[in-house]
Amino acid sequence: MTESKSTRPAVPHKPSPPTVVVPPASSDYQSDPTDRFPPIAPAPRPVRKSTAGSAASLGPTSVGLTSAVHSSAPGPVAMTPPVPIVQATRSTYSRDHKPLRIAHLYPSLLNVAGDGGNLIAIQRRAQWRGIPVEVVAVEKSETPDFRAFDIVLFHGGQDVEMAVAAEDFARKAPSLRDAVADGVVVFAVCAGLQLLGHRYISNAGEEMLGAGILDLETRGGPQRFMQHAACEVTIDGVTETVVGFENHSGLTELGPGCEAFGRVIAGAGNNGRNGLEGARSGNVFATYLHGPCLPKNPWLADQLIRIAVGRAEGVPASRVVLAPLNDELERRAHDVALAKAMANRGRRTALEPARLVRGQTRG
Repeated sequence: MTESKSTRPAVPHKPSPPTVVVPPASSDYQSDPTDRFPPIAPAPRPVRKSTAGSAASLGPTSVGLTSAVHSSAPGPVAMTPPVPIVQATRSTYSRDHKPLRIAHLYPSLLNVAGDGGNLIAIQRRAQWRGIPVEVVAVEKSETPDFRAFDIVLFHGGQDVEMAVAAEDFARKAPSLRDAVADGVVVFAVCAGLQLLGHRYISNAGEEMLGAGILDLETRGGPQRFMQHAACEVTIDGVTETVVGFENHSGLTELGPGCEAFGRVIAGAGNNGRNGLEGARSGNVFATYLHGPCLPKNPWLADQLIRIAVGRAEGVPASRVVLAPLNDELERRAHDVALAKAMANRGRRTALEPARLVRGQTRG
């Protein structure tokens, strides 16, 4: 006798917030589409009852509380001090939280390997929690006060586009330096990493001066690192594996004024030699990982959001707790990327040196 399995309707991964209003920006930035699905009800948090009496269940929507310690011995229930908690309830979009303001640097110029997906990941993960998001595209000849933002995204590009951005970026750098000193979160990828340093010297010998926000220097190398990669990243005492795809010929050396973003597990990292990946100083996070990086690494995306929310709300980031999301799809994407990186671990997947030297043909 065969046992028939009960079928349940498919549950959507995450609902799209229907009422988050994003102020008009460029045509690239649109508010979310109409929500076709109801929100997923959060699972109740299991609570252990005290022998002294029943304790009220503390679910994830309990405002201002993150956990309760229920003792098995008689006595009062001890609770942690109230902390701000970011909640996502359908009725509170654009009301409970100050909007996160994101500056997207050179979106029409720098978008190698779909780095613009980092913006989408931050937008969606904030909005799914009821946090409104405002996005401003900052193009050439535009120099805003970056202190007015909570997050700045600075993505990758090839040498030609990078040279155009570098010339313009010299005018933006003082404002960005002030913002970094004020605690604004910066997430930079590849060319963004290089231009946040002191200078970048291309394979052709062209020098591009950077902002000097990160104590690093990059020179074009004789080979291109092009492969799936992974590194271990530690933020506020928590270490996680971050995955992505590296595609660069730059050889980056860090100075004493900044630390590595992560430690290489697979791939080349900053230069293929010292096992370091990217750079970090304060709330500035820079990496060579494309992919785009943040959709495959929800933990990292949430760390950036958490720090930015703390700044926007005027509280320490350590006291901000983000409501959990169903990240099954993101975890699967992460695991696939990690498996690819580990499968190529120790292999050279870069292009040959002759292909990167101008005027030289392969012999």
